Amino acid sequence: MDLKELTTFRTIIQEGTFSRAAEKLHYAQSTVTYQIQRLEKELGMQLFQRGWDAELTEAGKLYAREIDSLIAHWQHVKDQAQQIAQEEVGTLRLGMIENRSPQLLQRVMRDFTRQKPGIACEITIANTDRLRQAVQERTVDLAVCGEPNDMTSLHFEHLYDEQIQFIVHRDHPLATQQQLNDAHFRQYPLIAGGRQCLYHLQLEREWSYKHIQPFSHTVSQLSAVPALTAATGGIGAILSSTALPDDMVVMPFALKQQNLSIGLLQLRESSYQSSAVRLLVKLIRTTLKQNESHT
Repeated sequence: MDLKELTTFRTIIQEGTFSRAAEKLHYAQSTVTYQIQRLEKELGMQLFQRGWDAELTEAGKLYAREIDSLIAHWQHVKDQAQQIAQEEVGTLRLGMIENRSPQLLQRVMRDFTRQKPGIACEITIANTDRLRQAVQERTVDLAVCGEPNDMTSLHFEHLYDEQIQFIVHRDHPLATQQQLNDAHFRQYPLIAGGRQCLYHLQLEREWSYKHIQPFSHTVSQLSAVPALTAATGGIGAILSSTALPDDMVVMPFALKQQNLSIGLLQLRESSYQSSAVRLLVKLIRTTLKQNESHT
């Protein structure tokens, strides 16, 4: 039994006849027949009723239910063998939201490159919506980001929570207040990440609850929010991991939903992961746990 025989069996089921399967696979029909005969001999059972149409036997129907997982397993074994033969030369594509990228990347990539020196890494820093799209389009293998609203074909594993916080410059009139209130967001402009940022969308829901419509400036780079907040004399909305200059003050303000879930985003169908992806996932989890224990 090999991958070609399994693929031929699945193609016959999909196409409905041996002849159409042969045409799709670019085989002679005799080759398709021979591969099925070999498969039946190895399994010790008849998979198809003999006749013009590819009608499955009862045993064949049972086997057909497992064919996708069998092919996935064979492909995984093949990929693993190729990695070993090529000394794990290849490319791994990682996506990450901006806030955690400097600290997390430094530790994770240091350990990853030591253990996988033959794997080149392509790292994309973007917001959750762009990373979600990249994972779905298979241009990114794995992303550390928020939990997107559109989870079509995706799997999300929660790792930690970010908290939405508000800041003002230390010379701002509100800096002497104990906390912000709703009226302050009507009086001063709000500076936040781009409108597709997950925390921006969460804030929009919060304003609808409170019947507030702040005048807003947006910037796609979250690390630029403190500088823009100081320049405009507004109130900045950031995430708790954002690095703040000494002249910025965090101002308490209660939200209905203060936290934002951050985790690993992958395709749901990724049952078999490369050793490089498995290592990267392990290093990300370990690094975040170590960070938590030190805080």
